[in-house]
Amino acid sequence: MRYRDSGVDIDKANQATRAIARLVGKTWSPAVLSQIGHFGGLFRMPTGYREAVLVSSMDGVGTKLLVARAARRYDTVGQDLVNHCMNDILVQGAQPLFFLDYVAAGKLEPDMVAGVVEGLAKACQENGCALIGGETAEMPGLYQDGDFDLAGTIVGIVERDAIIDGSHIAPGDLVFALPSNGLHTNGYSLARRVIFDAMGLQIDESVAELGATVGDELLRVHRSYLAPVTEIGGKVAIKGLAHITGGGILENLPRIFPKGCAARIQKGSWPVPPIFGLIARGGDVVEGEMYRVFNMGAGMLIVVSREDAERMPGRVGDLDVRRVGEIIPGNGDVALV
Repeated sequence: MRYRDSGVDIDKANQATRAIARLVGKTWSPAVLSQIGHFGGLFRMPTGYREAVLVSSMDGVGTKLLVARAARRYDTVGQDLVNHCMNDILVQGAQPLFFLDYVAAGKLEPDMVAGVVEGLAKACQENGCALIGGETAEMPGLYQDGDFDLAGTIVGIVERDAIIDGSHIAPGDLVFALPSNGLHTNGYSLARRVIFDAMGLQIDESVAELGATVGDELLRVHRSYLAPVTEIGGKVAIKGLAHITGGGILENLPRIFPKGCAARIQKGSWPVPPIFGLIARGGDVVEGEMYRVFNMGAGMLIVVSREDAERMPGRVGDLDVRRVGEIIPGNGDVALV
């Protein structure tokens, strides 16, 4: 017997690695000291920091992968993974250094792996982040043919005295929102249940309300907020940032509150993409559940003082900045009014 007879093809894995090497190299800077094939990625710490703090996060893409598999489009989920992780360290004021990925499948398909890594590399380049290492694993029996999983880890850096942790948030501060472009990477188990099961829509079916096919809408890339938040931070003192992922505004915004704070968020003060209305109607999903599961069009929330709010730009790049609420006295809850 050979390894291939058990379902693991080393030759295909090597083929995928060769395709990866070309893409990964485009994300490297002189700070990367290792090469493809080394057991670990080497990255030289940048100079010029007085008291540098490393910030790390890891995540996956969840059941959005099932949509990618159905559409046979894999590059967007690679971008999703990097941008999601990027936003998670951005809320603490960090700038990205490097990224590591993990791709596992029942049977490695070189085109799938290359597509995923193409997306990873594209997003890393856009965020100024080196893709310095990763792992591919072929595990027949654990995953069925066609199944795959994707996870990643990002490491960034911030000056200790520049960490954004929400500790100075106080009643009277104002909350602003940067828009999402759709579901991002959260709530896909509910979204798929509604769209494919309850509504009976197909992956390549055009929906007039969305102005797109189901596949195009569900595979919109999770937006990175690095550039707009960096621009805003150059104009005002950001007191807190909340990346609105699973749990929505109701559960993510309180994560940055100090004791004695709550928030009042004004519904209708920002545009809600049509995909959310489609899901709510198609699955008879109540409003409270929608706001608890999805970002509802607000991908990143920014808290600034009332005084700084006067200098808050109304637009950064191609994104509108909307005032959506205020911080009030309370015990960590969020009221949608």
